[in-house]
Amino acid sequence: MKRIEQLKQALSQRILILDGAMGTMIQSYGLKEADFRGDRFAEHLCRLKGNYDILSLTRPDIIEAIHIANLEAGADIIETNTFNSTAVMQSEYQTDGYVYDTNFAAAQLARKAADKFTAGNPLKPRFVAGSLGPTNRTCSPSPDADSAGLGSISFDELEQAYSQQAKALIDGGVDILMVETVFDTLNAKAAVFAIQNLLKTANLSLPIWVSWTITDASGRTLSSQTTEALWTSVSHADLFCVGLNCALGVESLRPYVEELSRVADTLVSVHPNAGLPNELGEYDDSPEDMASVLREFAESGFVNIVGGCCGTTPEHIRAIAKAVATLRPRRVPKDKL
Repeated sequence: MKRIEQLKQALSQRILILDGAMGTMIQSYGLKEADFRGDRFAEHLCRLKGNYDILSLTRPDIIEAIHIANLEAGADIIETNTFNSTAVMQSEYQTDGYVYDTNFAAAQLARKAADKFTAGNPLKPRFVAGSLGPTNRTCSPSPDADSAGLGSISFDELEQAYSQQAKALIDGGVDILMVETVFDTLNAKAAVFAIQNLLKTANLSLPIWVSWTITDASGRTLSSQTTEALWTSVSHADLFCVGLNCALGVESLRPYVEELSRVADTLVSVHPNAGLPNELGEYDDSPEDMASVLREFAESGFVNIVGGCCGTTPEHIRAIAKAVATLRPRRVPKDKL
C-alpha cells in the first residue's frame, strides 16, 4: 500500500512518464532462435523466435537491461514484458502451460529494476505496471465482413485467461494492472471483470488502467466505438486511469486525447507510436518530434501520464520526460487521487 500512496502523491504533483516500446528494444538485439529457447526450452517442439514474452525466462538479462535503460531515461512507470502473456496468445507457441511462470518472472524483473532506482533516489519512486495485451481475438462480432473470424472467443474464455495472467502479475509484485491496446471494449470488460474478481477474492486493492487504440482516421476502435463511447463503456468500473496508445501517430491522436480528457473523471494517459510505420516497417518520428507534441498536450491540460509505444526508445522517453518536466498534470477529481 505504501507504493500506491507514493504513486498517488507523485501523480498529484507532476506528469508521470511511462516507458517506451519493449518490442522495439528487443528487436535491436538481433536475437536468434537459441535466445528464445535457452536451456529451458531447448527441446521445445515448435519455433519460439518472435515470442518476446518468453525472454523473461530465457534471456532475463536483456529484459532487465531494457527496463534499466528506460528508468535511466526518466521513466517513472515501467511495463512488464507480458503484452502477449495470456494463454490465448502463448498457445500459438505451445507455451500456454508456462503462462504463470512467464508473467511472474516478468513482474519480478521489472520490480527489481524499479526498486533499484527507487532505492537510489527515494524522492523519485518508480513503479511497475503489469501489461495485459488485447490478444488476437475479439468477443464482439467484427464490423468488417472481411475480418468476421476475429470474433472467435467468448467472454468467459477471455476472463479466465486474463485472470490467470493477472494473478501471476500480482504475485510478482506489480503496482498497477494495465489493460492496453484495447481494440474491442468487450475484451477490456473481460479483463477488468477478471481483475476485479481476483482482487476482491484476495482482499487486495490495486489500480486498474485501461488504454485503447484508435485504428483509423475516423477516430474509432476496431469495434467501431468513438472515444466518448469508450469511456461510457467502462466508466462504471472505478478505473485508476484511462488512455490511448499505439495506432496513429502522436499528432493524429490529439482530438481523441482532448475528448477523453473532457469526458473522463479519472486520470488520462497517452503513449503513442513514433509515427506510422514506413515502407520498411520502421517508425520515423524523432524523440524531439514526439516530445514537442506531447508537451503541447500537457500545456493544454489533457494528460497525467505520457510515454511511448511502438518505435519508441529510451531516447524518446528521455526527450518526453524533459519536455513535460515543469508542466502541471491535468486536474482530476480529488477522490481519484
